[in-house]
Amino acid sequence: MKHLNNFIKSIKKNFWYIIGIILLISFFMSILNQFNKPHNPYAGQILQVLEGKNKDIDCNYNDFLSENSEKKVTVSGIKKITPILSKDILSNKYELQVEYLLEDNKKTKTISYYNVNETIYNEIRKKLNELDIEKNINISGPVENDPYRGFYPFLKTFNFCITLILFYFLIDFFQKSTSHLTEHFVDKRKIENKKDILKYPKLTFDNIAGAEEEKEEMQELVDFLKNPKKYSAIGARIPKGVLLSGLPGTGKTLLAKTLAGEAKVPFFAVSGSEFVEMFVGLGASRIRNLFRKAEINAPCIIFIDEIETLARKRGISYGNSEQEQTLNQLLVELDGFNPNEGVIVIAATNQPDMLDPALLRPGRFDRRFVINLPSVKDREAILKLHASNKKLASNVDLSDLAKETPGFSGAQLEGILNEAALLSIRNNSEFINKEIISEAVDRILLGFSKKSRQYSEKEKKLVSYHESGHAVIGLKLKDSKKVQKITIIPRGKAGGYNLMLKQEETFFTSKTQLLDEITALLGGRAAEELFLDDISDGAYQDLQMATQIANKMVTIFGMSDLGLAQFDSSKNNFHKNFSDSKALEIDEAVQKIIFNCYEKAKKIILDNKELLFKISDYLLELETLNKKDIDEIYETGKISWVEEKEDKSKDYNEEKLSQNNSEPETQNDQSNDINK
Repeated sequence: MKHLNNFIKSIKKNFWYIIGIILLISFFMSILNQFNKPHNPYAGQILQVLEGKNKDIDCNYNDFLSENSEKKVTVSGIKKITPILSKDILSNKYELQVEYLLEDNKKTKTISYYNVNETIYNEIRKKLNELDIEKNINISGPVENDPYRGFYPFLKTFNFCITLILFYFLIDFFQKSTSHLTEHFVDKRKIENKKDILKYPKLTFDNIAGAEEEKEEMQELVDFLKNPKKYSAIGARIPKGVLLSGLPGTGKTLLAKTLAGEAKVPFFAVSGSEFVEMFVGLGASRIRNLFRKAEINAPCIIFIDEIETLARKRGISYGNSEQEQTLNQLLVELDGFNPNEGVIVIAATNQPDMLDPALLRPGRFDRRFVINLPSVKDREAILKLHASNKKLASNVDLSDLAKETPGFSGAQLEGILNEAALLSIRNNSEFINKEIISEAVDRILLGFSKKSRQYSEKEKKLVSYHESGHAVIGLKLKDSKKVQKITIIPRGKAGGYNLMLKQEETFFTSKTQLLDEITALLGGRAAEELFLDDISDGAYQDLQMATQIANKMVTIFGMSDLGLAQFDSSKNNFHKNFSDSKALEIDEAVQKIIFNCYEKAKKIILDNKELLFKISDYLLELETLNKKDIDEIYETGKISWVEEKEDKSKDYNEEKLSQNNSEPETQNDQSNDINK
C-alpha cells in the first residue's frame, strides 16, 4: 500500500511531464505518418482521363518506370481503380489504387495511392457507371451510412488543440528544465573539483625572478592569510580583490600561484570564459558555487584568469543576457562575503580598459598591480633562474643576452632558453653555446629560417642594400635605435630583417627620438631608390610603422604645427572629434613628417654610401652580421676575423700553388737521371 501511495504521488507530481511526453510522441508519430504518404498527382486528373480530356498524368519520378526520366506519363486508359480498405479518419479522405495503361508500351503500370475526398470519389464512381466500362474495371465504394461521419470534424479540431497544448508544454518544459540542467552541471562540477580543494601550488616567491615591488606588496597578503586575527584585532580591512594587469607573458598567473604557495592555502583557478554558457543562469550558479566552496575552505585564494571575458563593460541597453547575469552575480559575491573571512579574489587581465567600472570600485578590487615588462636587471635575473638547470657554454654571457632582449617578456625569455636547449640536442651539442642562443632568439621573434628558399642574385643584392640602409641610419643618428643584428636569410614572412634596439631603456620618448626612428625605418626604401634600378614592396612594413608613429605625433602627442589638441578617433570609429577640413590638415601634417624624414634618410645614405657598400658586401658574403661586426665595419671599414680568414686562405693557396709548380721540376730531374 505504501508503494502504491508513493507511485500515485509520483504520478501527481510529474503529471504534466507524463502528459507532455505522450503528446510529444503523438505529435512526432503524426509527422511521420504524413511523411510516409506518397506525393501523387491531383486526383481530378483521373476524371479528365475518364472523360478523354487528358492523357498526361503528373507524378513523382519514383512512381514511374525506371527508364522514364520525364515527369509526365502518357496513358491510353485506366485498367483498374480499387479503394483501399483503410480510411484516414483525421483527414476524412479515401485512398485509391489506380492502374494505368501506358500508351508507349501498352503495359500496365500501378501508380500508387491517391488521397481523394468524398466528393471526387463519388464523381469517379458516377463517371465509371456512365461509361459502362468493361468488366476489368472494378470499383467498390465506402459504406454509405458511416456512423462515425459526424465525428470527423471533431477529430480535426482535437488535432489542432493537441498541437497547441504541445507547444505550450515545450515552452514550459524548457523554462523549468533550465534550472534542473543548471543544477546538474553545477553539481557535476562540484564533484569534479572535490579532489583539488585542499591542494596548493608548490611555489614560493623564490621561483619568481624580478618583480621585487610586486612581491613586496604580496607579502602583506601572505601575512593576512596566515594571521587573519592580527588584522581583525586592530580593525583593518584586507582588500577583497587584487587585479593584476599587464601584457601577456609578464607573470600574472605565476604571481597568483606563488601567493597561494607562499601562504599554503587552497588555490581555486578558473578562467573567465568558463562562466559564460548557453543556458541562462548557469554562469551565475557557477559563481555562487565557487564562492560557496571558497568560504567553506577559507583561508583560500580564488584566481580568475582573463576576467575581461566575464566582466566586460556593459552597453547602453541592459538586456537580460547570460553574461550580464554572471557579472551581476560576481559583484554580489564580492560584496557579500566578509572581507576578513580569509578569501582573496585575484583576477588577471591584459585589457583592463575593457572591464566594467562597477567591478573596479573601492571595496571590490582595491589593489591593482600593473605588471610591466622586465627591465634589463630583471631580465638577467629571469635568464639566470631558467638557466640554472641547463648546460651553458663558456662563451654565453647572460648579462649581454639581457641587454640584447629589451621588450621581451618573462615567458619569451624562458622560451629562448628552452628553444636553445632543443636546438643543442638537434645539433648533438653537449652545451648551449652563444650561436645557438642567437638562433633561438630569431626563432622566438620571427620563426625558423627558410634556407631552402633561394634568392636570385638580384634579390640578394636588393635585400642587402635594403638592410644596409637601415644600418647606416642607425649608426649615424645619435637618438636612433642601434643595430644589433642584420641577416638576409628569409625567416617567417620576412625576406630578411634588421634587429634595432634602444641604447638604454627610458620611460619617455622625445620628439627627436621619434623622428630619428621614422628616418631609420625609411632608410631601407631610400637605399633601394638611390642605388638600384627599381624599388620593391619589401618596405611595406617599414612604411606602415613609420606612418603609425607620424600619425600619433600629430593626433595624440601634439608634436606638429596643428597645436596641442588631440584628434584621436580610434576609440570611436563612428564619430570623429574633428571636422573634415581638420582631417585634411592632419593628413598633410603626417605626410610632411614622413617626407622630411625620407629626405633626411637619403642625404645620410648618400653621404655614407661607401659604408653602405661595405656592409652590403659583407652581408652578401656572410649572410648574417652581429653588432660587433657592424661596429667594426663602421670604425675600420672591415671585419678582422674575416680578413684573417681570407689571408690564411690566400697563403694556403699560394703555398699549394708553389708545391704544384715544384713537382714537375723534380719529375724532370728524375727522368734525366734515368736516361743517363
